[in-house]
Amino acid sequence: MSGSRRWSGAWASASGSVLDAQGAPPALVDVLVPTADRPAELAVTLAGLAAQDDPPFSVVVSDQSEGEPDWAHPAAQAMVRVLRAQGRSVETHVHLPRRGLAEHRQSLLERATAPEVLFLDDDVWLEPGALHRMHDALDRLGCGFVGSAVQGLSYLDDVRPHEREAFELWSGEVLPERVRRDTPAFSRWRLHNAANLVHEAARLGVPEGGWEAYRVAWVGGCALYRRDVLLEAGGFGFWDDLPRDHAGEDVAAQWRVMQARGGAGIVPSGAVHLEAPTTVERRDVEATDLVDLDTPAGPGRATPR
Repeated sequence: MSGSRRWSGAWASASGSVLDAQGAPPALVDVLVPTADRPAELAVTLAGLAAQDDPPFSVVVSDQSEGEPDWAHPAAQAMVRVLRAQGRSVETHVHLPRRGLAEHRQSLLERATAPEVLFLDDDVWLEPGALHRMHDALDRLGCGFVGSAVQGLSYLDDVRPHEREAFELWSGEVLPERVRRDTPAFSRWRLHNAANLVHEAARLGVPEGGWEAYRVAWVGGCALYRRDVLLEAGGFGFWDDLPRDHAGEDVAAQWRVMQARGGAGIVPSGAVHLEAPTTVERRDVEATDLVDLDTPAGPGRATPR
């Protein structure tokens, strides 16, 4: 076994079925993956998770595809089997009808039980060790969330120093911060364009396996939260205040968490965007324009089961 991950020589030696998590250490992280109409991308995302060692984690995949669930695709099923053979608990669910991105995320959060939750989009591959770095950063920084911004490696030769001008490392404690569209901190969103963080990591010369924390506007696609802090901030319970077609629900949740407990990105990221076509076709409604971000949040309305 490498860390909490059962190695291939022990896949058939577990008590009972080889496809369960019996005997595995309790999960410290629940990886929550919302998916819809992306079977190939989901398989790659799960393959990235299968390459992670510590901390112990479980996986919950929730599907809203038009037809057959993404996790039923042979490639995705193969990765589910690998994860289970490695000792990971993997749950697969169909969550229909669609009520919007925020409601889908809230339904996943309500299934979580681990102290930390990683919201991972279904088109993100994590390099080996990425989960450990995020977990280590969250523990050491003591803030509400840390994120690994997704990078598009087709832009590896597209160096954009003008978009990295707002890059600023956190020195010491990560503090609560109020970010809105009309604040200077909002300009940090450009840091996560293209492959900017890959180039910033090269400039910093971070030792292999290490990380540095930096100030963010938000982190999309791959964010690790302290579950209790996210719940205290209301999670995605504002879903019932939004029309079904919306975007920016992760931004709204993160701004609440940042205002209460702070949040940071880490570099190098280790999260690779698969650069597949978006499945969010309508982005004319931004959650941050409709959600009350300054009033202390309650738990919000529970999602239908």
